[in-house]
Amino acid sequence: MTETTVGIGGGAESTDMVLNIGPQHPSTHGVLRLKLVLDGERIQHAEPVIGYMHRGAEKLFEARDYRQIVMLANRHDWLSAFSNELGVVMAVERMLGMEVPERAVWTRTLLAELNRVLNHLMFLGSYPLELGGITPVFHAFREREELQTVMEEVSGGRMHYMFNRVGGLKEDLPLGWLGRVRHAVASVRSRMDVYDRLVLGNEIFRARTRGVGVLPAEAVHAYGVSGPIARASGVDFDLRRDEPYLAYGELRDTLKVVTRTEGDCLARFECLLEQTHNALDLADACLDRMDGLAPGPINQRLPKVLKAPEGHTYAWTENPLGINGYYLVSKGEKTPYRLKLRSASYNNIQALAVLLPGTLVADMVAILGSLFFVVGDIDK
Repeated sequence: MTETTVGIGGGAESTDMVLNIGPQHPSTHGVLRLKLVLDGERIQHAEPVIGYMHRGAEKLFEARDYRQIVMLANRHDWLSAFSNELGVVMAVERMLGMEVPERAVWTRTLLAELNRVLNHLMFLGSYPLELGGITPVFHAFREREELQTVMEEVSGGRMHYMFNRVGGLKEDLPLGWLGRVRHAVASVRSRMDVYDRLVLGNEIFRARTRGVGVLPAEAVHAYGVSGPIARASGVDFDLRRDEPYLAYGELRDTLKVVTRTEGDCLARFECLLEQTHNALDLADACLDRMDGLAPGPINQRLPKVLKAPEGHTYAWTENPLGINGYYLVSKGEKTPYRLKLRSASYNNIQALAVLLPGTLVADMVAILGSLFFVVGDIDK
């Protein structure tokens, strides 16, 4: 097919137009560029153009030791920093054959679910904003602030927590912290009906999202889409249930894998909202279990120079936005020989090439926002 960028006079009526959305555009969640070929108001072809934020994190991993790479790993998806750290330390611990103390396992699970709620609240607030609904984002930031307060108290960070360590966690929990977390979780849960009523109950929101941007299950498998985006298309897969890690094996009764079959923008939002409710339930279950744990260490003592034995391993986790994996290759040195990152948003955003063709330009923002991605997670 021959594409003509500029048409003049009457011939322009039958000429495809190439339109760039981004890379600096308020509707692209950051420096993502979409190259669209339009026939009037309808999108004929869509190509995501990435790389504007690329920092070369995978190469930087090779020049940092196993303590330092945690700092690099938690930054690619800045809304899921704690979950990003988990994959790295789990990979190194697996190479070392290291058992993590029970208190560290349950605390990691609790913090991972709190981080999941923080991530989802951002999109629960920002997605309606992109469709013209300004109110939900104010509610979302209020709830996020409550949870960020307890996360900051335990780790010292508000976004990049740097609380995971190989062998456990950085330090023990502050006195009375579990009670404050329980109060924060209950407070957030008491106001979550805002999204059920204010957003899902809004006729305009439902009209803009129902039946729009349908992603078939076949495309989910073809592109490696994961997380709530995949489950909204009927792909019933969640690592927390299907390949349990941390304490998720003991939380089967509480863990609920939320799925839909419609695969449209509305289904993706509903999955995200229900997952948030379930993450709060999982946090409560972790708190109940931690109340009964005997006192003990929260990390392992490590040598001054930490070296992973020669070999390779792959550690993957169910991050808030989907599957996050680290393929670690070691030559027996204190730095990784290779550390390949498989990020959720990188795979998920490829689905735009299938989702956008045939839709209207007016629906482009609704579809783009419903993929719930972070550009740093794409570019790495």
